[in-house]
Amino acid sequence: MLSFQASSALFEDDDARRAILDLRQKVESSQQRTAEEIRKISEENAQLRRSLLDLSNQIESLRSEMAMLRGQNEQLTRGISDVQRSQKDITQGVEERLRKVEPGKVSIDGRDFEAEPAEKLEFEAALANLRKGDFAAAQVAYTAFLKRYPQSGYKSSSLFWLANAQYALRDYKSAAGNFRALATSDPQHPRSPEALLSMANCQVELKDAKGARKTLEELIASHPQSEAASAAKERLVKLK
Repeated sequence: MLSFQASSALFEDDDARRAILDLRQKVESSQQRTAEEIRKISEENAQLRRSLLDLSNQIESLRSEMAMLRGQNEQLTRGISDVQRSQKDITQGVEERLRKVEPGKVSIDGRDFEAEPAEKLEFEAALANLRKGDFAAAQVAYTAFLKRYPQSGYKSSSLFWLANAQYALRDYKSAAGNFRALATSDPQHPRSPEALLSMANCQVELKDAKGARKTLEELIASHPQSEAASAAKERLVKLK
């Protein structure tokens, strides 16, 4: 009986030892697997950190490139603005120079026509002399103007004011000739009736009453509705 019990106890101890050994092996195996998994996770974490670092470096590099491109873009924008301003200045300069040499529209005495800038300046300078009472200078200026611009749109007006300057200088013969030139060459000019009336005045100063009456009659016949014609009728009465 004791021998059976001893054998039974021994059998139980062996089972226990085997169970303990199995458990130990399982624990060791589990520990090894855990260590391996930890190692793999550590490697993966290290790889992930390296990837994150590379990504961070790439992002920083992209930021630097974007900052550089932004700076280049700003510089390009400023360059374009400078070019646009320069082009605008050049265009304005060219337009200004063209205005100084190209003909422009002029309106005087009810007439519209094209005149060169220099032509316009010369006419206005002559008229300025007349307005300030420098009739001799006006006569010289208008005479030179008509020689320089014989086909000018200012021609009829220039003849009228030249004749007025000559009348003021008591050169009645020359004045009468230029008043006649205007009335003959441009009878539809707004100042043509006034030119004929002034021509008659010159003839009166020259003691040519007959010529004056003829001129006044011509004025009344050719421009019956004009104010000059009304004045001519009054003067005809006085000449008779």
